Amino acid sequence: MSERRLVYLCDWLPPDFGAVGQYALAEARQRAAQGEQVTLVGLATRADSVREERVGAGRLTVIRLATAAYDRADFFARLLWTLGTNLRLVAAALPALRRADEVLFTGSPPFLVHLLVPLNALLRRRLTYRITDFHPECLIAELGRTPAGLGLFRRLTVALRRRVARLEVLGEDQRRRLVADGFDPQRIGLHRYGSPVAVTPQTRPLARPPELAGKVALLYSGNFGVAHDHETFLAGYRRHHREGSGRVVLWLNATGAKADRLEAALRADGLPVHRSRPLPIDRLAALLVTPDAHLVTLRDEFVGLVLPSKIYGILDSHRPLLFVGSEASDIHALAIAECAQGSYRRVAVGDAPALATALESLADAVSPARTLADPR
Repeated sequence: MSERRLVYLCDWLPPDFGAVGQYALAEARQRAAQGEQVTLVGLATRADSVREERVGAGRLTVIRLATAAYDRADFFARLLWTLGTNLRLVAAALPALRRADEVLFTGSPPFLVHLLVPLNALLRRRLTYRITDFHPECLIAELGRTPAGLGLFRRLTVALRRRVARLEVLGEDQRRRLVADGFDPQRIGLHRYGSPVAVTPQTRPLARPPELAGKVALLYSGNFGVAHDHETFLAGYRRHHREGSGRVVLWLNATGAKADRLEAALRADGLPVHRSRPLPIDRLAALLVTPDAHLVTLRDEFVGLVLPSKIYGILDSHRPLLFVGSEASDIHALAIAECAQGSYRRVAVGDAPALATALESLADAVSPARTLADPR
């Protein structure tokens, strides 16, 4: 019996930063180990490369395409980058696509469905679309309105989604989005990523930044983009430091427009913040157990459109969690199910007084002896 052939398309592959690519590489290795012949095609900031290796009973080929970054704030640059990148990904994968039994692609980069579904009219391969992020719905949420042309494009996108063999989502909130569009729940698979790194009781923390010594360190790590609320945190954090105890200090280990905006606003107000950049994945587990608590935010408009993958590593760290977002999000459902009693706090978007109260409660819950004696 011949090996089953899988072609997997995604965006940034390790060592470049990108959660979807980290998961894709791990899953590609797992499926190769099970006896499949896997071709993974993704992006890199360095040179083009092709690497082939035996993995268990199967074979893994990783194709990296050198790609320049783009200005996320420039809509037309983003659009041109997406179109050009998608064409290059499909072209690089085409020889493997012709022989594949299954083609698995994600919502990162967006709009691959618009190329692969028409192409598949000729190839006749099994398509699995893992909707990591919903596009163009995310753009509509970002704009806060639905221009006529974008509404028509969304209708086309929904029609193309109906042509794939299997749809996969990352959370139940995303499944509800598809069901609301009339998709059969039986065609929708739930694929929870889990943490990309193992976080165990033996995981040793990093050295704590000196600016956080003696304070309750609240870590926001990863991408801080348009889907994430920052205004509620800013207003509540300001109250905490000007009217409350000021014991909690934000550690902003993040990239993205909102990260820069939040840091600038905090510094303009004279509020404490420690800014650092995301670490290589081999240091991620240590980072996750270093703070006293974690911060996750999500704007209500993006519930069911995106699910921040960082939540799984955060839950595995067993640190308290502060979530600014809706109880309709899977982040809330996962936290309720996994967090120890009293270690999870949720604040609705826009409720700055509740955010300030949650920060005081968080500071009260963290042992002062641990904070002072374990500077990390």
